[in-house]
Amino acid sequence: MGGMFGAVSKKDCINEVFYGTDYHSHLGTEFGGLALFNGSELNTFIRDILNHPFRGRFRDFIEHVGCDKGIGTISDSEPQPLWFDSPSGAYALSHVGKITNLQELALEQSSKNMKTIYIKDRKTGTKIVHPIGILSNLISSGKNIVDGIEIAQNSIEGSSSMMLLNREGIYVARDKYGRTPIVIGEKEGAMAAASESCSFPNTGFKTSKFLGPGEIGILTERGYQQIKKPGEKMQICTFLWVYYGSPASSYEGKNVEIIRNRCGMALARRDREEGLLVDLVAGVPDSGTPHAIGYAKESGVAFERSFVKYSDTWQRSFMPQEQVTRALVANMKLLPIPELIKDLKLLFCDDSVVRGTQLKKKIKDLFHYGAKEVHLRPACPPLTFGCNYLNFSRPSRELDLAAKRAIANLEGLKAGSEVNIEHLTKYLQEDSEPYRAMVKHIGEEIGVTSLRYQKLPDLVSAVGLPKEKLCTYCWDGCRGCK
Repeated sequence: MGGMFGAVSKKDCINEVFYGTDYHSHLGTEFGGLALFNGSELNTFIRDILNHPFRGRFRDFIEHVGCDKGIGTISDSEPQPLWFDSPSGAYALSHVGKITNLQELALEQSSKNMKTIYIKDRKTGTKIVHPIGILSNLISSGKNIVDGIEIAQNSIEGSSSMMLLNREGIYVARDKYGRTPIVIGEKEGAMAAASESCSFPNTGFKTSKFLGPGEIGILTERGYQQIKKPGEKMQICTFLWVYYGSPASSYEGKNVEIIRNRCGMALARRDREEGLLVDLVAGVPDSGTPHAIGYAKESGVAFERSFVKYSDTWQRSFMPQEQVTRALVANMKLLPIPELIKDLKLLFCDDSVVRGTQLKKKIKDLFHYGAKEVHLRPACPPLTFGCNYLNFSRPSRELDLAAKRAIANLEGLKAGSEVNIEHLTKYLQEDSEPYRAMVKHIGEEIGVTSLRYQKLPDLVSAVGLPKEKLCTYCWDGCRGCK
């Protein structure tokens, strides 16, 4: 997915930009970059962070540079920010999101003799279009920066939240339907913008505003100036609260840790109705832990850590794109505590079940260490649609999703066949016989004693925003419906 941080100040703010960007490291593992303006020069610096964390790759660098304004990016897909010349002057650009009509825009721009920037795909080695280059061409076609940003937002399909740094300050633009957040922070003599509000407390900023969907503004050392008012329609990604976001962050004023606690409590209430009895509740570290804490609070069952995460050198297992790498990370980073497993009936909360391949190995380990029962409670419904709006999930095919595999098997489809919407519809109805059959199939494949997913109404209630303001596409295929 990726994350951005920017700061402007009356004095040097390189430390704020550096540490603020680093607080977005949970959002990407591919590239880290900084664009800095020191009053006379604008420079960009990009480094590969696939095998080294952002902080380690840039720590020595910041000792020799300074800036009164700058932006930083952690990306899971392409190197950024990039520097451009335009009729409106030089600027550096970063974005978070997914442009689904990228190829169409590239062909259209090529026909107008606009330059296309290509990057090398790590997995295939082939050249692919860099979305920042496409966005820059669109922005540069405007009468000014703001007009160009509006042209870009109206031209793309998918989503793109942007930060643009130039001599004037930092232009910030949230994507048209607010699928990804941008939050504004302030302190004396300085302003900041970020994807994650957790980047503010230790850099001295206080949250002052959440940008609305489609809102455009500019940050200077004097404050934030709104240039374009937000639109009325919002579709913020609900998965931010379930998994992706930092527990210390808030979106639309809703804290991630508290929402995850509420998700766990909702799961516990459902299980209480069924009369389930277990010895302890645990979370699949780290993102499953706050869900499990909520479950334990509501159920009265003790919370323990049957697995602990060795996170010093291992990244989030959902992030690496190759299955072999994901499996290695998932296997190596979680350490069992046999004394909290043997002869016990365990209930594990996790943020989600995506492919299920990582969980399958860990469930097997739990039984190997003597667990009597292992019950699994994902904090969100089955993921049945690949995301069209953010790079939060890039399975090679949607059939890699555990729910899609189960449906394909239940429908008797040939191996490798895609599941169409006609097959899907009946499995999306919670409490229907096909839905229960799908869940049972996934549970048997993973190897758990029981599997029960969060119900979508309970998830929406936990977040505390109206359903129509949340993007729930990955669970129900719903684009803006109630």
